[in-house]
Amino acid sequence: MKAGLAPASDIEVRSARATDLAAITDIYAHHVLHGLASFEIEPPSVAEMTRRYQTVVTQGYPYFVATANATVLGYTYAGAYHQRPGYRHTVENSVYVEHMQVGRGIGRRLLDTLIDECERSGFRQMLAIIGNSDNRASIKLHERCGFTLTGIFRSVGHKHGRWVDSVLMQRALGVGDAPI
Repeated sequence: MKAGLAPASDIEVRSARATDLAAITDIYAHHVLHGLASFEIEPPSVAEMTRRYQTVVTQGYPYFVATANATVLGYTYAGAYHQRPGYRHTVENSVYVEHMQVGRGIGRRLLDTLIDECERSGFRQMLAIIGNSDNRASIKLHERCGFTLTGIFRSVGHKHGRWVDSVLMQRALGVGDAPI
């Protein structure tokens, strides 16, 4: 266990609330400013993150946070892969962990919870579009949660002075692509 951190057994995963959005915004801002997982260049404001959160939950998609001692340690959500009705059974996931909490299993707990909820909701496929083919932590997390690599878009983003790939991964949910 990292010094000064709550034991993993004290971490709770629950539905996100509007009161979590300042912490969610801070977690995401760090990844935007210092990482390649997101292709955003400037961190969005709390107001913008609130708008995004409301879009996800009002459309009926799940949004979760991991907390310990009332502190948000990470978050995950699923959203529409595309807006066209033919894609309605497919979701795209996002998962971000506070940078000082990485490596404690928080991402796994969040993603497992998200997968379970998406299966209960009747979704059939989950996609992960991971920024940066060097992002081994996220790729390994998704592999451990049953995702397989389906492709890489090479050099589709430019951030921090370099070209960045998008890694495409996919996981069947529930009965997957069995006939409806």
